[in-house]
Amino acid sequence: MAELSATPSIGGLGPQSATVMRHYQQQLMVRRVYTIIAIVVFLAVLTASMNFANEANSGKFIERLPYLFDFIKNFVPESPLEIVRAMFDMPSPYADGSLKYDYVSDRVYIGDGYYIPNFIYQLVITVNIAIISTIIGTTIAFVLCFFASTNLIGAGLVRWVVRRFMEVLRAFPEIVVAGLLTAILSIGPIAAIIAITVHTIGALGKLFFEVVENADMGPDEGLRAAGASWLERVRYAIVPQVLPNFVSYALLRTEINIRASTIIGAVGGGGIGEVFRLAIGRDHAAKTYAIVILLFVTIVAVDQFSAWLRRRLIGKPSFEFGRGAA
Repeated sequence: MAELSATPSIGGLGPQSATVMRHYQQQLMVRRVYTIIAIVVFLAVLTASMNFANEANSGKFIERLPYLFDFIKNFVPESPLEIVRAMFDMPSPYADGSLKYDYVSDRVYIGDGYYIPNFIYQLVITVNIAIISTIIGTTIAFVLCFFASTNLIGAGLVRWVVRRFMEVLRAFPEIVVAGLLTAILSIGPIAAIIAITVHTIGALGKLFFEVVENADMGPDEGLRAAGASWLERVRYAIVPQVLPNFVSYALLRTEINIRASTIIGAVGGGGIGEVFRLAIGRDHAAKTYAIVILLFVTIVAVDQFSAWLRRRLIGKPSFEFGRGAA
C-alpha cells in the first residue's frame, strides 16, 4: 500500500488508476512499435516482389508501368451504339465482312423471324450451369453438415471423415477440376457443372456446419428429454435456426458460381465465358464490353433477388429494425 501511495498520479488520477493508465500506455507503445515493424516488413516485401517481377519481365515491368492502362484506353468500339448492336445481334453500319462487326450470324433462332441474341443465350447457359451446380451442391452440403457438427455428432470418426471429405472437395479450384474433367468428358457444360458442384459441396459444407455448431442447443435438449430421435431433433430444433443463414450462404454461392462458370467457360465449359475469351482475344471491343455489361447486370439482379428472398425469410420487421438502428 505504501508503494501505491508513493506512485505519482497522472492527470489527477488516483494511484491505482494511474498504474492502470501507465500499463495501458506501455501496451499502446508496444502495439505502435509492432505496427511500424509490420509496415516496414510489408514495404520491404513489396519492393522485393516488384524487383523480382521486373527482373522476370526482362527489366520491363517498372518501365512499362506508366502504360498499364493503354490497352483499356485503346480498346474502345467505334461507337457506343456498337455495344448495343453486339448485345442484341443487330446489323452494324461498320460491317466489312469480318467477324468483328458480324453480329447477325450469331443469332439463335427459335422460330420464323424470332431469335435470341447470342450473348444472352450464352449467358442463360452460364446461369443455368451456376444454378444447377448450386442446387446440387447445396443439397449435398445441407445433408453432410449435420454429420460434421460436433454438437450433433461429437468428435467421433463420422465427423472426422465428413470434414476431411469436404476439405478434399474444396482443395482444388473449380477451373483445375474442370480442366481435368474436360479432358475426360470432352468440352461442354457437363464438366463445368460437376467441377462447380464439387467445390460448392466443400465450401458450403464448411460454412453450414459452422452455423450449426453455433446454434442454440436448448431446443435440442428439450426434444431429447421428450424422447425425440436424432432426425427429429435436427428437423425441429436445429434447421429452423440455421435456415436463414443457409439461404444467405447459398445465394452468395450462386453469385460466386456464376463468375466461376464464366471462367470455366473460357477453358471449354461452354457458356458466355467461351465467347468472352474469343471476343477479347480477337480484339472485338464492342462484343467484349457487351458481355461485361451483361455479366454486371446479372450479378446485380442476383444480389437484389438474394436481398428480397432473405427479407421474405427473416421478415421485414428485422430489416426495418436494423435500418432504424443504423
